[in-house]
Amino acid sequence: MEKTKKCSIVLLYNAVIVTVDSDDRVFRNGGLIVEGDKIKAIGQSSQILNEFSDSADEILDLQGRILLPGFINTHVHTSQQLARGIADDVDLVTWLHGRIWPYESNMTEEDSYISTLLCGIELIHSGGQHVSGMARAVELLGIRACLTQSTMDSGQGLPANWSIHTTDYCIQSQKNLYNKHHGTADGRIKVWFGLRQIMNATDRLLLETRDAARELKTGIHMHVAEIPYENQLVMDTRDVAHGTVTYLEKIGLLQRNLLAAHSVWVNDAEIGFLSRAGVKVSHCPAAAMRMLGFAPVKEMLDAGICVSLGTDGAPSNNRMSIVDEMYLASLINKGREAHTKGTTNPTALPAEMVLKLVTINGAKSVLQDNEIGSLEVGKKADMVIINPFSWSMVPVHDHISSLVYCMRTENIDSVMCNGRWVMKNQKIMTVNEGEVILLAQRASSELVKRAGITLTNRMNVL
Repeated sequence: MEKTKKCSIVLLYNAVIVTVDSDDRVFRNGGLIVEGDKIKAIGQSSQILNEFSDSADEILDLQGRILLPGFINTHVHTSQQLARGIADDVDLVTWLHGRIWPYESNMTEEDSYISTLLCGIELIHSGGQHVSGMARAVELLGIRACLTQSTMDSGQGLPANWSIHTTDYCIQSQKNLYNKHHGTADGRIKVWFGLRQIMNATDRLLLETRDAARELKTGIHMHVAEIPYENQLVMDTRDVAHGTVTYLEKIGLLQRNLLAAHSVWVNDAEIGFLSRAGVKVSHCPAAAMRMLGFAPVKEMLDAGICVSLGTDGAPSNNRMSIVDEMYLASLINKGREAHTKGTTNPTALPAEMVLKLVTINGAKSVLQDNEIGSLEVGKKADMVIINPFSWSMVPVHDHISSLVYCMRTENIDSVMCNGRWVMKNQKIMTVNEGEVILLAQRASSELVKRAGITLTNRMNVL
């Protein structure tokens, strides 16, 4: 009889453990046990050491470092990483028609693979079209991901070499990807259905996507109410009183498995629609400031909407750091309160709420809060270790405040996903980082040339 392989046991102690559980417990001198891919025990260091030190395969003294649930980025274009810097300081039409669509339409599956590797490396350090290429990269990197195909069956301004796919193709190709990749990589990969945006989707695509996702019990990800033009176009062509959210409510697409990206231009009635349907919203502060506007995040949270944080893609943000987004989210929404209401409110989006946006709210947004998003017995061992002993964070008077307002990407020491170290002591464990950077530089140059994208010099470059 074949012997069952013994799960490795990792013991972490002498840590400040921020659990983000339902009781918001913080252990000042905490210990935690990982067995296989799950958390087996959590408590005071003395208790954990007494009970498990003899059976542990690896024992780590974290020397006062902070242990947190793994950060969850709920909106990122992994295949756009090679486009970082090609669409800065341009209007939205130029950004989309002149830069991004030509870039995407000339991508190969290998480009998508390299782009996702590079994006994943940055995501690990900070705690597209070819889904198969993305899945290959995610599996190699050791991270967790919900992957979607950016699907369009209509629209104007698309590149000549980018044919509009039929609705049948859009639905069937996503079902095929689901059957091929969903639940792979030890369960780390989930496949969702994707709708690029309402301006590139027929009603049939919207409705059949809704039905297919319901049938397969998976999620839908869609850009929703990004700009005023989008709302106006919907009002002009689909005969509703106000924009995308109102129309999606009318056709029954608003439901608990929909994760809406951005949702900047929504009114009070639409916030009510989103809340009652259980729709989740991914707030992307940097990308919103760049070209979209200020989302009514506090109003959404007050209405009971589950809001999480995303970075968006590299051409929209340049930085794939969810750490930066935490800082920006709190400051932007404090400033928006002052601007819209004429009075300051420093308590808007406090640090403890921002931390939830990237942990438990992120887990709820990707429909996995029973497995990830907090440090609790029985949940997956997805964790980040923060080293606060640097000039950027010392002194630490309040751990939660320091994590949101002081932490930088450089403070992230180690990352564990599914019980496996994917970064340890700031070294990526799963791929050769230097080799990926060289591959990405070469692939990016060739892709931009192939796409015919011309970037103008900003200064007198000699």
